Amino acid sequence: MTPAHFAFSSTFLLGLAGLALHRTHLLSALLCLEAMMLSLFIALSIWTLQLDSTNFSASPMLLLAFSACEASAGLALLVATSRTHGSDRLQGLNLLQC
Repeated sequence: MTPAHFAFSSTFLLGLAGLALHRTHLLSALLCLEAMMLSLFIALSIWTLQLDSTNFSASPMLLLAFSACEASAGLALLVATSRTHGSDRLQGLNLLQC
């Protein structure tokens, strides 16, 4: 495993661990998801460059577009949650009280 592969794998795993273990605020969960998506984008871009193939050249851009859509939907949920409940704490959210 090259150092670049190790760096991107560890970045993804750190984002996953942050998402699984540190779930107090919605903003921190969204940041962990964004870190995971960016590490996947960079890893897919490097993989495409290493293969010297034009078949997979659109895949990183497609992943980046989905990442932007995910980020905008997450921020919209964050704004809606903070307006209705007053904070972004995940423990204060209850779907039965909506």
